Amino acid sequence: MQYPNTVQATFLERPNRFIAKVLLNGKTETVHVKNTGRCRELLLPHSKVVLTKSDNPERKTQYDLIAVEKAGLGLVNIDSQAPNALMKEWLTGKFDVIKPEYSYGNSRIDFYLEKGAQKYLVEVKGCTLEEDGIGYFPDAPTQRGVKHIYELIDAQKRGYICALAFVIQMQKVTEVRPNGRIHPEFEKAFRDAIKAGVRIWFLGCSIQENALIPDPNRTKVEF
Repeated sequence: MQYPNTVQATFLERPNRFIAKVLLNGKTETVHVKNTGRCRELLLPHSKVVLTKSDNPERKTQYDLIAVEKAGLGLVNIDSQAPNALMKEWLTGKFDVIKPEYSYGNSRIDFYLEKGAQKYLVEVKGCTLEEDGIGYFPDAPTQRGVKHIYELIDAQKRGYICALAFVIQMQKVTEVRPNGRIHPEFEKAFRDAIKAGVRIWFLGCSIQENALIPDPNRTKVEF
């Protein structure tokens, strides 16, 4: 996926989940952060960040913060909308039917797919947290994430092929593990999903200032 009108800036501070202060062209600019997660290990003072400029002149903030440079890792894409958009692009041509935001049980699962007579459900998670070369999810407790995993387990028992897909929004990382320190319940749900036969997909990415591109050398997916 491509981003238009990207520019570099320097991160200063994040007053709340939705906005950040950056230094752009020698001036302080308030920008929208396209990720409401904590990102505490990423959004550090004086870090290089990447912004994309909106084409809507009526917006209060003219820029979105989409990526930040992490020492030893390079650019990390933190756009929380990017994983689903990238996954849809990547799935296109691989399946006969692709339906985003599919209602199943009491949830909306990210993708319903068909390949021949087989039906699939895929829930997508973006990973931006890295420690010692390993990706971890989540970076904050997510009851919604736990709920979706148990919906996948139920669907798997009913004949769907189900997958929990991690879009790795950083380079070098090839594996994502459940972050039990942050959310033990998510780790339990993750382990229960594997026992039930839910597949775990890793979609590695090449991160550029103006693009997020699937990397086939770091992608592990079993249909």
